[in-house]
Amino acid sequence: MQLFRGAWIVVTIVFCFTGFLSAAEVSEIRGAWRAETYDLKGGVQHQVEGFIFFTETDWTVLFFVMEDDATPKRGSGEGGTYTLDGERLVLSHLYNLSAGEEMEGLGESPLRMDVQGMSDAATEPCRVVSNGDSLTLHFPSGNQMTFRRSSR
Repeated sequence: MQLFRGAWIVVTIVFCFTGFLSAAEVSEIRGAWRAETYDLKGGVQHQVEGFIFFTETDWTVLFFVMEDDATPKRGSGEGGTYTLDGERLVLSHLYNLSAGEEMEGLGESPLRMDVQGMSDAATEPCRVVSNGDSLTLHFPSGNQMTFRRSSR
């Protein structure tokens, strides 16, 4: 019985320590991240090229959704401010430039150019998951994008 209690204590300490490390890593998103995949809610996965950058309070992203032959078919440049509380990332969209052709799982996207004031900016609450080298943003739509750390 004593061995069982000791093993339980070790498992509990490891579990708590691992949870603490995960929370600390999620809060450190500052820097540049290279885009890798765009996974749609319906199961379609697209390769993407580009970056997302986080400063202390601001973010910006520039990415292209690629066709199988490495031709960009869609693109988006967005930016604004953000808040981060644990895994909850809220993006304020102050700037948007996007356009694109229809692709599997994605409808055509006509050219869009928006500049918003802080009071008019749309907000997008996301869940962020990071292990220090990769970053996945889970959007309210059910879609997600995965990035790999490029620099701090």
